Amino acid sequence: MNNQTYLYGGMFTTALRWVAGWTYFSAFWRRLILENKLNPDEAGYIGEKFNHFLPNALGIKPIIEHLVSNPESLWWAMVLFTVIEGIVGLLFLLGLFTRLISIGVFSLALGILLGSGWLGTTCLDEWQIGVLGVAAGFTIFISGGGKYSLDEYFMRKNKSFTAKKGFRFLGSGALPVKEQTASRLVLAGSVFILALTLFTNQYFHGGVYGKLHNLSVKPHVTISNAFIQNNTLSFTVFRDQGADVYGSFLIGIKLKDQHGNIIFEQNQTQLSNLAKEQIKNDYVAQVKPGKHSLILPLGAKARLNFKIATIKNPTAKYILELIDISGENWTQEVTL
Repeated sequence: MNNQTYLYGGMFTTALRWVAGWTYFSAFWRRLILENKLNPDEAGYIGEKFNHFLPNALGIKPIIEHLVSNPESLWWAMVLFTVIEGIVGLLFLLGLFTRLISIGVFSLALGILLGSGWLGTTCLDEWQIGVLGVAAGFTIFISGGGKYSLDEYFMRKNKSFTAKKGFRFLGSGALPVKEQTASRLVLAGSVFILALTLFTNQYFHGGVYGKLHNLSVKPHVTISNAFIQNNTLSFTVFRDQGADVYGSFLIGIKLKDQHGNIIFEQNQTQLSNLAKEQIKNDYVAQVKPGKHSLILPLGAKARLNFKIATIKNPTAKYILELIDISGENWTQEVTL
Protein backbone atom coordinates (compact mmCIF):
# COMPACT_ATOMS: atom_id res chain seq x y z
CA MET A 1 0.00 0.00 0.00
CA ASN A 2 1.33 3.44 -0.92
CA ASN A 3 1.45 6.76 0.91
CA GLN A 4 -1.79 7.91 -0.71
CA THR A 5 -3.69 4.96 0.77
CA TYR A 6 -2.37 5.73 4.27
CA LEU A 7 -3.05 9.43 3.75
CA TYR A 8 -6.74 8.70 3.31
CA GLY A 9 -6.77 6.00 5.99
CA GLY A 10 -5.39 8.46 8.54
CA MET A 11 -7.79 11.15 7.35
CA PHE A 12 -10.77 8.86 7.96
CA THR A 13 -9.67 8.29 11.59
CA THR A 14 -9.15 11.99 12.36
CA ALA A 15 -12.15 12.29 14.69
CA LEU A 16 -11.00 9.21 16.65
CA ARG A 17 -7.51 10.67 17.04
CA TRP A 18 -8.78 14.10 18.09
CA VAL A 19 -11.26 12.77 20.65
CA ALA A 20 -8.83 10.21 22.12
CA GLY A 21 -6.10 12.87 22.24
CA TRP A 22 -8.34 15.26 24.13
CA THR A 23 -9.36 12.62 26.70
CA TYR A 24 -5.71 12.30 27.74
CA PHE A 25 -4.72 15.95 27.39
CA SER A 26 -7.83 16.96 29.36
CA ALA A 27 -6.55 14.96 32.35
CA PHE A 28 -3.52 17.25 32.41
CA TRP A 29 -5.74 20.30 31.80
CA ARG A 30 -8.11 19.45 34.67
CA ARG A 31 -5.42 18.63 37.20
CA LEU A 32 -3.09 21.59 36.64
CA ILE A 33 -4.94 24.35 34.78
CA LEU A 34 -8.57 24.25 35.91
CA GLU A 35 -7.76 22.99 39.42
CA ASN A 36 -4.73 21.84 41.34
CA LYS A 37 -5.38 18.15 41.89
CA LEU A 38 -1.74 17.39 42.62
CA ASN A 39 -1.84 18.93 46.09
CA PRO A 40 -1.96 16.10 48.68
CA ASP A 41 -3.44 18.47 51.26
CA GLU A 42 -6.51 19.40 49.22
CA ALA A 43 -9.72 17.54 48.46
CA GLY A 44 -9.67 15.88 45.05
CA TYR A 45 -5.98 14.89 45.22
CA ILE A 46 -5.38 12.52 42.31
CA GLY A 47 -3.36 10.20 44.56
CA GLU A 48 -6.52 9.33 46.51
CA LYS A 49 -8.32 8.55 43.25
CA PHE A 50 -5.41 6.27 42.35
CA ASN A 51 -5.80 4.59 45.75
CA HIS A 52 -9.40 3.73 44.82
CA PHE A 53 -8.08 1.45 42.06
CA LEU A 54 -6.26 -0.79 44.54
CA PRO A 55 -8.79 -3.34 45.83
CA ASN A 56 -9.56 -5.15 42.56
CA ALA A 57 -6.86 -4.06 40.12
CA LEU A 58 -5.73 -6.75 37.67
CA GLY A 59 -2.03 -7.60 37.47
CA ILE A 60 -0.69 -4.24 38.69
CA LYS A 61 -2.04 -4.33 42.25
CA PRO A 62 1.44 -4.65 43.88
CA ILE A 63 2.61 -1.50 42.06
CA ILE A 64 -0.45 0.47 43.19
CA GLU A 65 -0.10 -0.76 46.77
CA HIS A 66 3.57 0.21 46.92
CA LEU A 67 2.80 3.73 45.70
CA VAL A 68 -0.20 4.40 47.96
CA SER A 69 1.84 3.12 50.92
CA ASN A 70 4.58 5.66 50.15
CA PRO A 71 3.04 9.15 49.76
CA GLU A 72 6.17 10.86 48.42
CA SER A 73 6.72 8.25 45.71
CA LEU A 74 3.02 8.42 44.90
CA TRP A 75 3.18 12.21 44.43
CA TRP A 76 6.08 11.97 42.01
CA ALA A 77 4.33 9.16 40.13
CA MET A 78 1.16 11.26 39.81
CA VAL A 79 3.15 14.28 38.57
CA LEU A 80 4.98 12.14 36.00
CA PHE A 81 1.77 10.42 34.94
CA THR A 82 -0.02 13.76 34.51
CA VAL A 83 2.82 15.26 32.44
CA ILE A 84 2.96 12.14 30.24
CA GLU A 85 -0.81 12.27 29.71
CA GLY A 86 -0.53 15.94 28.74
CA ILE A 87 2.30 15.37 26.25
CA VAL A 88 0.79 12.23 24.75
CA GLY A 89 -2.66 13.77 24.46
CA LEU A 90 -1.43 17.01 22.85
CA LEU A 91 0.85 15.31 20.31
CA PHE A 92 -1.89 12.81 19.47
CA LEU A 93 -4.28 15.70 18.82
CA LEU A 94 -1.72 17.43 16.62
CA GLY A 95 -0.67 14.25 14.86
CA LEU A 96 3.04 14.68 15.51
CA PHE A 97 5.08 11.46 15.62
CA THR A 98 1.67 9.84 15.54
CA ARG A 99 2.69 6.18 15.60
CA LEU A 100 5.13 6.64 18.48
CA ILE A 101 2.52 8.57 20.46
CA SER A 102 -0.16 6.00 19.66
CA ILE A 103 1.94 3.47 21.58
CA GLY A 104 1.74 5.87 24.52
CA VAL A 105 -2.06 6.07 24.15
CA PHE A 106 -2.25 2.28 24.00
CA SER A 107 -0.11 1.96 27.14
CA LEU A 108 -1.99 4.59 29.13
CA ALA A 109 -5.33 3.03 28.20
CA LEU A 110 -4.09 -0.43 29.15
CA GLY A 111 -2.99 0.89 32.54
CA ILE A 112 -6.41 2.47 33.10
CA LEU A 113 -8.11 -0.77 32.05
CA LEU A 114 -6.08 -3.02 34.36
CA GLY A 115 -6.14 -0.62 37.30
CA SER A 116 -9.70 0.66 37.28
CA GLY A 117 -11.66 -1.46 34.81
CA TRP A 118 -13.74 -2.79 37.72
CA LEU A 119 -15.03 0.70 38.64
CA GLY A 120 -18.21 2.30 37.30
CA THR A 121 -21.49 2.57 39.16
CA THR A 122 -23.79 2.68 36.12
CA CYS A 123 -22.22 1.97 32.71
CA LEU A 124 -18.91 0.27 33.54
CA ASP A 125 -17.29 3.67 32.95
CA GLU A 126 -13.59 2.94 33.48
CA TRP A 127 -13.69 -0.38 31.62
CA GLN A 128 -15.21 1.26 28.55
CA ILE A 129 -12.66 4.09 28.62
CA GLY A 130 -9.83 1.57 28.90
CA VAL A 131 -10.80 -0.81 26.08
CA LEU A 132 -11.75 2.00 23.70
CA GLY A 133 -8.44 3.74 24.40
CA VAL A 134 -6.52 0.55 23.66
CA ALA A 135 -8.43 0.11 20.38
CA ALA A 136 -7.90 3.77 19.42
CA GLY A 137 -4.15 3.60 20.07
CA PHE A 138 -3.80 0.49 17.90
CA THR A 139 -6.00 1.84 15.09
CA ILE A 140 -4.10 5.12 14.82
CA PHE A 141 -0.78 3.26 14.90
CA ILE A 142 -1.87 1.42 11.77
CA SER A 143 -3.42 4.39 9.95
CA GLY A 144 -0.99 7.13 10.96
CA GLY A 145 -2.02 10.77 11.28
CA GLY A 146 -3.36 11.26 7.76
CA LYS A 147 -4.14 14.49 5.96
CA TYR A 148 -4.95 16.60 9.04
CA SER A 149 -1.78 16.06 11.04
CA LEU A 150 1.57 17.76 11.58
CA ASP A 151 3.24 14.60 10.32
CA GLU A 152 1.63 15.20 6.92
CA TYR A 153 2.71 18.84 6.97
CA PHE A 154 6.36 17.91 7.59
CA MET A 155 6.14 15.12 5.01
CA ARG A 156 5.28 17.75 2.40
CA LYS A 157 7.92 20.22 3.58
CA ASN A 158 10.85 17.84 4.06
CA LYS A 159 10.37 14.80 1.88
CA SER A 160 13.97 13.63 2.12
CA PHE A 161 13.72 13.15 5.91
CA THR A 162 10.13 11.96 6.24
CA ALA A 163 10.53 9.39 3.47
CA LYS A 164 12.97 7.47 5.64
CA LYS A 165 11.81 4.18 7.16
CA GLY A 166 12.44 5.40 10.73
CA PHE A 167 10.06 8.35 10.36
CA ARG A 168 7.34 6.19 8.87
CA PHE A 169 7.59 3.84 11.85
CA LEU A 170 7.43 6.77 14.31
CA GLY A 171 5.29 9.27 12.42
CA SER A 172 2.83 8.69 9.58
CA GLY A 173 2.73 7.59 5.98
CA ALA A 174 2.91 4.08 4.60
CA LEU A 175 4.07 1.51 7.14
CA PRO A 176 7.45 0.24 5.91
CA VAL A 177 6.31 -3.39 5.84
CA LYS A 178 4.94 -5.65 3.13
CA GLU A 179 1.20 -5.56 2.49
CA GLN A 180 0.83 -9.15 3.68
CA THR A 181 2.67 -8.32 6.91
CA ALA A 182 0.46 -5.27 7.48
CA SER A 183 -2.67 -7.40 6.98
CA ARG A 184 -1.45 -9.95 9.50
CA LEU A 185 -0.53 -7.21 11.97
CA VAL A 186 -4.03 -5.71 11.73
CA LEU A 187 -5.69 -9.10 12.19
CA ALA A 188 -3.43 -10.21 15.07
CA GLY A 189 -3.77 -6.88 16.87
CA SER A 190 -7.53 -6.83 16.43
CA VAL A 191 -7.90 -10.39 17.70
CA PHE A 192 -5.72 -9.60 20.73
CA ILE A 193 -7.70 -6.46 21.58
CA LEU A 194 -11.04 -8.26 21.18
CA ALA A 195 -9.76 -11.08 23.44
CA LEU A 196 -8.55 -8.50 25.98
CA THR A 197 -11.96 -6.80 25.83
CA LEU A 198 -13.90 -10.02 26.40
CA PHE A 199 -11.54 -11.26 29.12
CA THR A 200 -11.59 -8.05 31.14
CA ASN A 201 -15.35 -7.63 30.66
CA GLN A 202 -15.84 -11.12 32.09
CA TYR A 203 -13.20 -10.79 34.81
CA PHE A 204 -14.39 -7.44 36.14
CA HIS A 205 -18.12 -7.67 35.50
CA GLY A 206 -19.19 -11.14 34.34
CA GLY A 207 -20.30 -9.46 31.12
CA VAL A 208 -19.73 -12.38 28.72
CA TYR A 209 -21.39 -15.32 30.51
CA GLY A 210 -22.80 -16.24 33.92
CA LYS A 211 -24.08 -13.73 36.42
CA LEU A 212 -23.38 -10.02 36.01
CA HIS A 213 -21.68 -8.29 38.92
CA ASN A 214 -20.60 -4.74 39.65
CA LEU A 215 -18.23 -4.21 42.55
CA SER A 216 -18.91 -0.45 42.49
CA VAL A 217 -22.54 -0.65 43.61
CA LYS A 218 -22.54 -1.78 47.26
CA PRO A 219 -19.95 -0.95 49.90
CA HIS A 220 -18.02 -3.87 51.36
CA VAL A 221 -15.51 -3.93 54.18
CA THR A 222 -13.14 -6.80 54.92
CA ILE A 223 -12.20 -7.33 58.58
CA SER A 224 -8.94 -9.11 59.38
CA ASN A 225 -6.51 -9.84 62.21
CA ALA A 226 -9.14 -9.17 64.91
CA PHE A 227 -8.00 -9.92 68.45
CA ILE A 228 -8.27 -8.79 72.07
CA GLN A 229 -5.11 -8.29 74.09
CA ASN A 230 -4.47 -6.28 77.27
CA ASN A 231 -8.08 -5.10 77.33
CA THR A 232 -7.76 -3.70 73.80
CA LEU A 233 -9.92 -4.74 70.88
CA SER A 234 -7.84 -4.41 67.72
CA PHE A 235 -8.70 -5.19 64.10
CA THR A 236 -7.95 -4.13 60.52
CA VAL A 237 -10.59 -2.81 58.13
CA PHE A 238 -10.17 -2.65 54.34
CA ARG A 239 -12.82 -1.03 52.14
CA ASP A 240 -12.59 -3.15 48.98
CA GLN A 241 -15.89 -2.53 47.13
CA GLY A 242 -18.45 0.19 46.45
CA ALA A 243 -18.56 3.55 44.69
CA ASP A 244 -15.32 5.51 44.57
CA VAL A 245 -17.04 8.89 44.92
CA TYR A 246 -18.09 8.43 48.54
CA GLY A 247 -17.10 6.31 51.51
CA SER A 248 -18.64 3.60 53.59
CA PHE A 249 -20.16 5.25 56.67
CA LEU A 250 -19.69 3.10 59.74
CA ILE A 251 -22.35 3.86 62.36
CA GLY A 252 -21.90 0.96 64.73
CA ILE A 253 -19.40 -1.55 66.12
CA LYS A 254 -20.49 -4.44 68.34
CA LEU A 255 -18.58 -7.21 70.05
CA LYS A 256 -20.86 -10.13 70.92
CA ASP A 257 -20.39 -13.40 72.74
CA GLN A 258 -21.58 -16.78 71.46
CA HIS A 259 -25.05 -16.16 72.89
CA GLY A 260 -25.47 -12.80 71.15
CA ASN A 261 -24.88 -10.71 74.26
CA ILE A 262 -23.18 -7.38 73.53
CA ILE A 263 -19.84 -7.15 75.36
CA PHE A 264 -18.68 -3.90 73.81
CA GLU A 265 -20.37 -1.34 71.57
CA GLN A 266 -19.65 1.94 69.77
CA ASN A 267 -22.47 4.03 68.29
CA GLN A 268 -22.20 6.55 65.47
CA THR A 269 -21.61 9.49 67.81
CA GLN A 270 -18.71 7.71 69.46
CA LEU A 271 -17.29 6.64 66.10
CA SER A 272 -17.48 10.20 64.76
CA ASN A 273 -15.33 11.30 67.71
CA LEU A 274 -12.59 8.67 67.59
CA ALA A 275 -9.17 9.93 68.60
CA LYS A 276 -6.39 9.93 66.02
CA GLU A 277 -4.40 7.51 68.15
CA GLN A 278 -7.11 4.87 67.68
CA ILE A 279 -6.66 4.81 63.90
CA LYS A 280 -3.50 3.74 62.09
CA ASN A 281 -3.87 4.19 58.32
CA ASP A 282 -1.79 2.26 55.79
CA TYR A 283 -2.55 4.20 52.61
CA VAL A 284 -3.15 7.70 51.22
CA ALA A 285 -6.93 7.19 51.26
CA GLN A 286 -7.59 7.32 55.00
CA VAL A 287 -10.18 6.06 57.44
CA LYS A 288 -11.23 9.06 59.52
CA PRO A 289 -14.06 10.33 61.75
CA GLY A 290 -16.81 12.23 59.94
CA LYS A 291 -19.62 14.41 61.21
CA HIS A 292 -21.97 11.51 61.93
CA SER A 293 -19.93 8.33 61.41
CA LEU A 294 -16.55 6.77 60.76
CA ILE A 295 -15.74 7.23 57.06
CA LEU A 296 -14.01 4.48 55.08
CA PRO A 297 -13.06 5.66 51.55
CA LEU A 298 -12.68 3.09 48.81
CA GLY A 299 -9.24 1.47 49.01
CA ALA A 300 -8.59 2.68 52.57
CA LYS A 301 -7.01 0.25 55.03
CA ALA A 302 -6.51 0.97 58.72
CA ARG A 303 -5.94 -0.62 62.11
CA LEU A 304 -8.55 0.34 64.72
CA ASN A 305 -8.05 0.04 68.48
CA PHE A 306 -10.60 0.28 71.32
CA LYS A 307 -10.17 -0.04 75.06
CA ILE A 308 -12.69 -2.53 76.49
CA ALA A 309 -13.52 -4.07 79.84
CA THR A 310 -11.82 -7.26 80.96
CA ILE A 311 -13.24 -10.35 79.22
CA LYS A 312 -14.70 -12.62 81.89
CA ASN A 313 -14.81 -15.81 79.81
CA PRO A 314 -11.70 -16.00 77.62
CA THR A 315 -12.62 -19.44 76.30
CA ALA A 316 -15.91 -18.30 74.77
CA LYS A 317 -16.41 -17.45 71.10
CA TYR A 318 -16.67 -13.74 70.29
CA ILE A 319 -17.91 -12.07 67.10
CA LEU A 320 -17.11 -8.56 65.90
CA GLU A 321 -19.83 -6.82 63.88
CA LEU A 322 -19.51 -3.62 61.85
CA ILE A 323 -22.66 -1.78 60.77
CA ASP A 324 -22.82 0.55 57.74
CA ILE A 325 -25.34 3.36 57.35
CA SER A 326 -26.70 1.56 54.26
CA GLY A 327 -27.80 -1.35 56.45
CA GLU A 328 -24.96 -3.62 55.37
CA ASN A 329 -23.03 -5.33 58.15
CA TRP A 330 -19.87 -7.40 58.26
CA THR A 331 -18.69 -9.86 60.90
CA GLN A 332 -15.47 -11.54 61.93
CA GLU A 333 -14.54 -13.93 64.73
CA VAL A 334 -12.22 -12.41 67.33
CA THR A 335 -9.16 -14.17 68.77
CA LEU A 336 -8.28 -13.76 72.42
